Amino acid sequence: MGVYSHLEEFAGLPVGQFSEEITADVPLPPAGEFAWRVSAEYDEAPFEEVFANFLDAVDTAPMTALVVGFWGAGHDDAPDPVPLLAAAADRFPNLRAIFLGDIIVYESEISWIPPCDITPLFDAYPGLERLEVRGNLKLAPVRSEALKVLRFESGGLPGDVVQAVAASDLPNLEHMDLWLGDPNYGGDATVADLAPFLNGERFPALRHLGLEDSELQDEVAAAVASAPVVARLESLSLAMGVLTDAGAEALLSGQPLTHLRRLDLHHHFLSDPMAARVRAELPGVDVDLSKQKKPVDDWHYIAVSE
Repeated sequence: MGVYSHLEEFAGLPVGQFSEEITADVPLPPAGEFAWRVSAEYDEAPFEEVFANFLDAVDTAPMTALVVGFWGAGHDDAPDPVPLLAAAADRFPNLRAIFLGDIIVYESEISWIPPCDITPLFDAYPGLERLEVRGNLKLAPVRSEALKVLRFESGGLPGDVVQAVAASDLPNLEHMDLWLGDPNYGGDATVADLAPFLNGERFPALRHLGLEDSELQDEVAAAVASAPVVARLESLSLAMGVLTDAGAEALLSGQPLTHLRRLDLHHHFLSDPMAARVRAELPGVDVDLSKQKKPVDDWHYIAVSE
């Protein structure tokens, strides 16, 4: 499976697609009313040119949110958009949210999206409150007083990226989602890599934690069951992965979860009796048990990999 539709909304704003047909002479709605999406098209103008035209045509100063779409195929030595964004930081004095990689399966499989080192974005945009990345990425430990939302959508999230997140100083981070992915596509993070934020040592403001799309979902569930961080969460997601009755049993046998507003387990491999038990034992929690799956010849699969 993959991602099949572009964003229509981001950071509370409708997404508006920048077109090469837009020029500085064309009247535009106020830039601050949209999260502009800038993207190249396969075999057409390169991303650098499209981005330069965007800066010429749009008054970017009022913008608070930016969406970066397709920037080229990996086999074509596609440009890295991060240096372009970093170099243009003075053009975006009010930017607070970036989505990097609004790329759907018809443009590139998620595991084929060329990797970007997103570390420079934190220096270039110290006021960044929301960063979401789809595809392959690199990261060194960072510090940000402003960041509140961090989301990585990956078919295979490397362990060193998870370790870098865990080593980062993000005192105001409230919402974190990590798609851990498939080892065949680089997803080699272990449960041990999650320990620094599961044990509550990191991210004191965290209220939502998503550890999703994992082949180790049962192990993750068992670790979460006794994780100190859970007591301060409002919502928890173990969705999109290979969660079986064993993982659900571990989760229910651990610390109380009744304080949660929401528990997202969609795309799971729970039996009907176990799904009913989860609902019965968490009566006041909004539990998402949609997309129940059955193994294919004993093969359990995550929601998004290639």
